[in-house]
Amino acid sequence: MKKVLVATVKPFAPAAVVDIRNIIEKAGYKLVLLEKYEDQGELLKTVTDIDAVIIRSDKITREVLEAGENLNIVVRAGAGYDNIDLAAATEKGVVAMNTPGQNSNAVAELALGMMVYIARNSFNGMPGTELRGKTIGIHAFGHVGKLVAGIAKGFGMNVIAFDPYIPSDVIEKEGVKAKNSVEDLYRNAQYVSLHIPANDQTRESINYDLLSLMQQGATLVNTARKEVISEESLKKMFKERSDFRYVSDIAPDCAEEILSEYPERCFFTPKKMGAQTAEANINAGVAAANQIVNFFENGDTTFQVNR
Repeated sequence: MKKVLVATVKPFAPAAVVDIRNIIEKAGYKLVLLEKYEDQGELLKTVTDIDAVIIRSDKITREVLEAGENLNIVVRAGAGYDNIDLAAATEKGVVAMNTPGQNSNAVAELALGMMVYIARNSFNGMPGTELRGKTIGIHAFGHVGKLVAGIAKGFGMNVIAFDPYIPSDVIEKEGVKAKNSVEDLYRNAQYVSLHIPANDQTRESINYDLLSLMQQGATLVNTARKEVISEESLKKMFKERSDFRYVSDIAPDCAEEILSEYPERCFFTPKKMGAQTAEANINAGVAAANQIVNFFENGDTTFQVNR
């Protein structure tokens, strides 16, 4: 009997666990739960006889992959997968997957919610500004970017986007103006919403040269990863541009410094919040369970992220 481990320091909602269990047990597999574990050692002990793993923000390191001698597949319940050592997974013959699109609406709503919050001066009672009529630049036009565009249009915003991997005509079919370069995007938006992954090409790619192109009173919204931001550039922008604002659901390492000096121009949620809705929690967990069953039963590798 195949064993499927759900390893979650931040557990799925109880309803999601019920759905995951039903899917796994209906397929004739055994579900193993490891929730709220305190150190990686617990994961290393548990994974030794496991065939498949579902994770959230948990780290699948080379050490974990080596400990899991029976491992065939790891699924990250969410879009980002930088918490999986893809090179080690490939070496070990382990398929790594994500569940793209399952958390997208939750992330998109949060991005717009943080824009409203900072535009209204953190609801401190002082007059703020409206989103209507402002231009939002969407940096990467995948699942989340498209949803952000739709919500922003509902606010009456002008929407522009840049994505080097998506043709301009595809973007413009969504009623969004495509920009030819990332510089052009930042130069023409009052708000920029980041939706790029964290990888070797994007780490610290949001730097001073790019940020300094932003218009007066501009706000950068990051619901992607903190690693894509150059923190030295971020601090320089705050120091040199008294109009610049930054909001994110993942605090930078320099958050304490920024918050102490510029509290009115930045906001960070206490922890990564993009996917923290009941709906997203269930959707991602169910998708992960279904992908594991489809992989074992049908050889389906549609969402594989390592090759």
